[in-house]
Amino acid sequence: MAYSTLSSEHEAFRKVVRSFAQAEIAPHVAQWDRDHHFPVDLVATMGELGLFGLTAPEEYGGSGGDFTSLCIAIEELGRVDQSIGITLEAAVGLGINPILTYGTDAQKERWLPDLVAGRALAGFGLTEPGAGSDAGATATKADLVDGEWVIDGAKQFITNSGSDITSLVTVTARTGVRDGGRPEISTIVVPAGTPGFVAEPAYDKLGWHISDTHPLTFTGCRVPEENLLGARGRGYAQFLATLDDGRIAIAALAVGCIEACLDLAREYALDRQTFGGPIGRKQGVAFQIADLAVAARAARALTYEAAAMKDAGVGGQELKQAASIAKLYATEQAVTATRIATQVFGGYGFMEEYPVARFYRDAKILEIGEGTSEVQRMLIARGLGLPVE
Repeated sequence: MAYSTLSSEHEAFRKVVRSFAQAEIAPHVAQWDRDHHFPVDLVATMGELGLFGLTAPEEYGGSGGDFTSLCIAIEELGRVDQSIGITLEAAVGLGINPILTYGTDAQKERWLPDLVAGRALAGFGLTEPGAGSDAGATATKADLVDGEWVIDGAKQFITNSGSDITSLVTVTARTGVRDGGRPEISTIVVPAGTPGFVAEPAYDKLGWHISDTHPLTFTGCRVPEENLLGARGRGYAQFLATLDDGRIAIAALAVGCIEACLDLAREYALDRQTFGGPIGRKQGVAFQIADLAVAARAARALTYEAAAMKDAGVGGQELKQAASIAKLYATEQAVTATRIATQVFGGYGFMEEYPVARFYRDAKILEIGEGTSEVQRMLIARGLGLPVE
C-alpha cells in the first residue's frame, strides 16, 4: 500500500523548525559539544515552540498533532546536531509516550503537563549491564511489599535520566514469575529524588556529547503501588511497542545526519580549490556526493512511509517491518554518509573545528540504540517468514 508524501502543512512546519535550529542551536552547538554541556535552557525554549507536545493531546498542553510532525522536528534538529535531536526523540518517544499510552488518568495529570511543556524530562530505563538486545534477561527486580514496589537493580545508557529537570524514569523490572518459569516483567514509574534511586555520573561518550546519558542504580527504592504503568506483567509488550515508534524516530534522526553530510560535502566540494578548480569536478569526489543524495532520498522515503503508516493507524507486523527497514537503512547510510563527508573534507574533516568531525562521532550510535542493526535484520527476516534466531 502506498502512503502519501508530506503535506504543505508539514513542509511549512519544517521551515519553522529549521529556522529555529539555525538561530538557537547552530551558533552554540560546537561549544556545547566541547564542554559536554546539556543546555537546559534550550529544552525550555523547545518546549515553548511546542516540540515536546507535538503528539500529546491538548488537555495536557499538547497540539494533538501527528507522528510525522515529530519525525520532521527530530530530522531538522538532527540536521544541526544529533545530540539535540536525540534529546527530543527520547523525551517524547521514551519519556512522554509510555505514560500517554499506558498511564492512568491520575498518572497523566501528574506527569504530562510539565513533560509536554518542556519544563521537565523523563527517561526510559530498559537497558541493563546484562540485558540490552536480550531485554527478556532483565535482572532488575521489584517486589510488592506493604503497598509499595521495592526496586533493586541497575540500568545503563539511559537518556534524559539525570538532568537538572529530569522528573521521572520509567523502568522495567521483574515483578514475578509466569507459568512455565518465564519472568513477569512490568513497568514502574520512579520519580527523580526517590530515596534509593541514583543517577550515577554521566558517561564519557564517543559522541552525543550534549545528550544527557547516565547509568542508574536502584537500592531498596520504594515507590507506591499505583506507580505501576499499565497492567502488571505487560512491561515486555509495552516496551516492544514503544521501540517500534522509536525506531522510526531514530530513522528520522539519521535522515537529518545524512542531509547534513550531503550539504556540508557539496558546499566544500564547490569551494575547495585544487589543481586549478573545485574538487567537485573530480569524479572520485562528485560520485560519492551523488551517492549521498541517493541515500538521503531513499532513507527519507522509507522513514516517512513508516511514519505515515503509524499516523494511518497501521499496526502489528506491517508497522514493525516498516519501522525496522527504515531504521536499518537510514542509520547504516548515516554512518556511511559521515565517512564520505569526512573523506571529502580530507585532513580538515579530522579537525574538531569542522562539523563533519562531530557528525562522524555521533553517527555510530544510530546503528546501536533502540535496536541494533543485527536485531533489525533479525526482525525483518522473521517478518519474511524465515525461522531465524
